[in-house]
Amino acid sequence: QAQLVESGGDFVQPGGSLRLSCAASGFTLDRHTIAWFRQDPGKEREGVSCIYGADDKTFYADSVKGRFTISRDNDKNTVYLQMNDLKPEDTATYYCSTQRVQPGDHCTVVLGFYRAMDYWGKGTLVTVSS
Repeated sequence: QAQLVESGGDFVQPGGSLRLSCAASGFTLDRHTIAWFRQDPGKEREGVSCIYGADDKTFYADSVKGRFTISRDNDKNTVYLQMNDLKPEDTATYYCSTQRVQPGDHCTVVLGFYRAMDYWGKGTLVTVSS
């Protein structure tokens, strides 16, 4: 059974940093497109960042570009989201996701269409506040 488990969410002050982890079990993340989404209650799920399975190119929403970095560690079967210079508007539950097939849809599709994803973790809460 394929599973994704996010961790690393916390309460942090504006300007702070966090690193989120997305650990996979039941399958290998290598060559899968992996995306991070976030959601506030009452809002649509928003694509944040994605790493494409075919070539590991990375993509970011404009709102996080230059502050967030997505990376993959195949030995640990884990994808990370390094978040720097956090802002109150980054407050949300963050989810990682992937598709059954390799490499899956391109990140430019995935980030705008969360329903394309097949597997989701349960999320990790990030709160940015002074």
